[in-house]
Amino acid sequence: MRLDLADLRLFLCVLDAGSITRGAADANLALASASERLRNIEADVGVALLRRHPRGVAATEAGEALAHHARLILRQQALLRGELEEFAVGARGTLHLYANTSALTEFLPRRLAPWLAQRPGLHIELKERTSTEIVRAIDAGLAEAGIVSDAVEAAGLQLEPVAKDHLVLIAPADHRLASGGGVRLAEVLGEAFVGMAPGSALQDHLDEHARNAGRPLQLRICMKTFEGLCEMVAHGIGLGIVPQAVAARHRRRYGYRVLALEEDWARRRLCLCYRDWQALSAPMRSLLACLGAEAGRRIG
Repeated sequence: MRLDLADLRLFLCVLDAGSITRGAADANLALASASERLRNIEADVGVALLRRHPRGVAATEAGEALAHHARLILRQQALLRGELEEFAVGARGTLHLYANTSALTEFLPRRLAPWLAQRPGLHIELKERTSTEIVRAIDAGLAEAGIVSDAVEAAGLQLEPVAKDHLVLIAPADHRLASGGGVRLAEVLGEAFVGMAPGSALQDHLDEHARNAGRPLQLRICMKTFEGLCEMVAHGIGLGIVPQAVAARHRRRYGYRVLALEEDWARRRLCLCYRDWQALSAPMRSLLACLGAEAGRRIG
């Protein structure tokens, strides 16, 4: 059989209307065209599907079988179309978003949660990388978009600032630096530090700047969470470097001192990074607009 969806829709229109004339009108076909198409359907299946009588038409036993399966097929086609439309508008599927440590822990949860809650069929896979690694992945076409620090070089890509992300030094309350107002990383590289766990994008970033300043960080212990790091610093284990928002949130509980890092790389902003807005998938454009993309606000 060579029946297509249009054939099935016409047959059901005729059967439901009980008339070829009314069925053709419901299917938006001319009567002659609909009649010829019905004859071709019957010829193709090799059996009569309709009983014609003066008051209209009715299904034969074979016609009833065709109608049953036609309704199932068209219902499944409608479900398929609906699911594909959900993929197209970003309500279903999986998005891969790359982000640095600070974005993952501080920026994304409060911005992402309301947006994702409205899309129960959508999944997001977050990948923690350094800003440099994210830029390389986007530039190579391995990622659509990410959240990076504006300190990174991103030639040929778009960077849209969406939040401040200054890094600060935290020190135990009785540390010799506690009364100071600001410090440069090179001045404290001889001190013991509490760091983040190996593989953390922020820790990789700090290790790189420490090496550039003359020597590696002297890490006594590495923690998996910012709160754990702050607690260690408060107990005098060493100094720590965290995003300013993290330092402010835990300062009252742990009582450490916060000092500004005076290097330009520490006074950073979080930026959405992508190559071309129009080349992004519709779901990714929706996500980035939720996160503050200016292009998304202009267009949508």
